Amino acid sequence: MAFSDEKYFDLNGVYNVQNDHVWAISRAEADRQGAIHQKTKFPTKVMVWLSVCAQGLIEPVIIEHGTMNAERYINEVLHIALRSGNRMLGDDWTYQQDGAKPHIHKMVQKWCADHFPSFISKDRWPPNSPDLCPLDYSLWNELAGSMD
Repeated sequence: MAFSDEKYFDLNGVYNVQNDHVWAISRAEADRQGAIHQKTKFPTKVMVWLSVCAQGLIEPVIIEHGTMNAERYINEVLHIALRSGNRMLGDDWTYQQDGAKPHIHKMVQKWCADHFPSFISKDRWPPNSPDLCPLDYSLWNELAGSMD
């Protein structure tokens, strides 16, 4: 079984004002101690696709520009998922993807049915179920935390 997921990462870093406190006598003193943080209105982001299986991580795919759609998902992600999955797991394994729009497109569903040894179709994957994918509740938080 290969679980897959994507996540956007903000290249400007993540700043949470609730995690920082500056003790100062005045606003000017607080500013000198680093109370002001600039935030970009439209930060640069990259999407990272990753898959995990019992044998480890399948090679990540970094998507830098544009929006993911069904055609792009097939061309840039699924070919790598198939090649890496076959290399790591042999010819008897199942590919999992969540219910993101590109994943449930009929062209993607057909491609997966035609190429993967087995895959969980959109009709078999429960909606709103992030706890079923290990990347959602473990790895993404670790990666995001290490980027701060």
